[in-house]
Amino acid sequence: MIPYITAGFPDAAATRAMLEGMERAGADIVELGVPWSDPVADGPVIQASTHAAIAGGTTLRSVLELLKRSRCGVPVIVFSYLNPILAMGASRFAAAARDAGAAGVLVTDLPAGTDAALEGELRSTGLPLVRLVAPTSTDERIREIARASEGFVYLLARTGVTGARTKVGADLGQRIAAVRAATSLPIAVGFGIGAADQAAEVGALADGVVVGSALVERMKGKGSEAALSWLAELRAALDKVRRAA
Repeated sequence: MIPYITAGFPDAAATRAMLEGMERAGADIVELGVPWSDPVADGPVIQASTHAAIAGGTTLRSVLELLKRSRCGVPVIVFSYLNPILAMGASRFAAAARDAGAAGVLVTDLPAGTDAALEGELRSTGLPLVRLVAPTSTDERIREIARASEGFVYLLARTGVTGARTKVGADLGQRIAAVRAATSLPIAVGFGIGAADQAAEVGALADGVVVGSALVERMKGKGSEAALSWLAELRAALDKVRRAA
């Protein structure tokens, strides 16, 4: 189970509470989102959360400071768009993320192979660079992305932006199989997963399930403890699937 949260939303205290409660809720990895003003891959829920976090003063530096101060019992992947990283400097960011205790980095809008020098800077401290596979990726492109990815491969469940949906695509199993044929890395699936039954359905096919918008929405409406309790329900659904397998 891989929950995504937007750093600084609804505030820094809530982010820290979520990070420090993730192990208790059953998370295996956490994606800590860096807010940016133009999150083009994200839907209305995460867009609103990033804008609110920026309005509250959250920056890339403050995100890394927050991570450094928090006691998260599971690995944390820093999930960012490229612009904030370029503003800080890729090598400086990589060093700061490592120092903060990050377990890896995922840059949403840096397609594999588009800038080898920049990718080298991001990898300069040894942090794994997780890559995204789109539903529209060809088999050849999947192989290229798989070779470039470290830690795990993040397969997008559907085209479009983030946001919970009611159904999982009928061809998801085929797409997971195509990625599995190209890599021995674990495959995590995200984009659109918003309920325990969906998580269980995807968990029966993939190695990991990413949940973002539905979790951020719960944090906004019900608070950190309610959001962590909901994550525990997803964990139970995933464990049930694993036991059945």
